[in-house]
Amino acid sequence: MLKNEGYTLGSLKVRSLMREASLCSKQPGAHRYKKTGNECLDIPNDFLNREFNVSAPNQVWCGDITYIWAGGRWHYLAVVLDLYRRRIVGWAFSSTPDAELVITALNMAYEQHGRPKGVMFHSDQGSQTPLN
Repeated sequence: MLKNEGYTLGSLKVRSLMREASLCSKQPGAHRYKKTGNECLDIPNDFLNREFNVSAPNQVWCGDITYIWAGGRWHYLAVVLDLYRRRIVGWAFSSTPDAELVITALNMAYEQHGRPKGVMFHSDQGSQTPLN
């Protein structure tokens, strides 16, 4: 806000102003996924074989989950990316990183792109916790 009003501030000045006003910074703690208790199997990548250059849309999709701190807690975003377009074709947002989150993102991609046949989906692990 101060920069918008034309003030030039560095981190040291901000620190001293916050100390003067008895303010302290509160950062969210480190994110930790819950342990499932199930050991993940090492599944070979024989089909895609790290060949990420695709010749047409809807041949290979890949996905991942990231976490976002919002509203005082962690939320999870699953995305599905078409490797040909290098664009997001499906996504889902949830307060739990479960299989339902991944299924919702895949269903969005599948429905939005005309229910394509023969699409390969590649993900590192799919989801962090089992579907209840």
